[in-house]
Amino acid sequence: MKRLLAGAAALATAFVLAACSGGGSAAGPNAGGGAVAAAGTGGGTPTTSSTTSAPATTSATPTPTPTSTSKAAPTSTSAKPKPKPTPKPTPKPQPAPNPDVPCAAAAAASGTAACVDISAHKAWLLEGGKVVYGPVPMLPGRKGNETPTGTFHVLSKEKVHLSKEFDNAEMPNSVFFYPGDAFHTGSLSVYSHGCIHLSAGASLKFFNTLHIGDVVQVVP
Repeated sequence: MKRLLAGAAALATAFVLAACSGGGSAAGPNAGGGAVAAAGTGGGTPTTSSTTSAPATTSATPTPTPTSTSKAAPTSTSAKPKPKPTPKPTPKPQPAPNPDVPCAAAAAASGTAACVDISAHKAWLLEGGKVVYGPVPMLPGRKGNETPTGTFHVLSKEKVHLSKEFDNAEMPNSVFFYPGDAFHTGSLSVYSHGCIHLSAGASLKFFNTLHIGDVVQVVP
């Protein structure tokens, strides 16, 4: 009886071992422990690994070169402004002759001056180039005793000059600007012998205004 049981146990064990080691072609490389060694030495067909490795990619997609998004600084086309030239000082204009008188020298005088226009029979007094009196009527020297023309200066003044040449004729408010010739009170209807005849009021104004050395200009 014991033998029967031992035989049955041995048969069962053999059946179990055959079930674990059989199917060598389907078993994994680690199944059963010794099945792999037996296959290598017994000439059996070796089990081929079914693991397929992923094919290596031979064509690499080129990575696009990133384009720079920062724009280059624009080149300035405008030239640097040239420094402005230093302006030259404008020369101070000279005072123009007073348009009211024909005497440029008398108008340019810094102090008082007198202007006489022979042809117009007019006379003026000026102060710093501006007319302060006139024009007033006057009479110059007659033909043969003409009043000299040009630019002169006051030589002397006499309240009442007596002309020795003409029987001590009185010449009130005499202002001499040329030897023997002066502004003075005289007839405005009779020409003189070279002096400038003025009315009594005009001669007094000339006498009180003009000083020795002042400019007297007489134009034709």
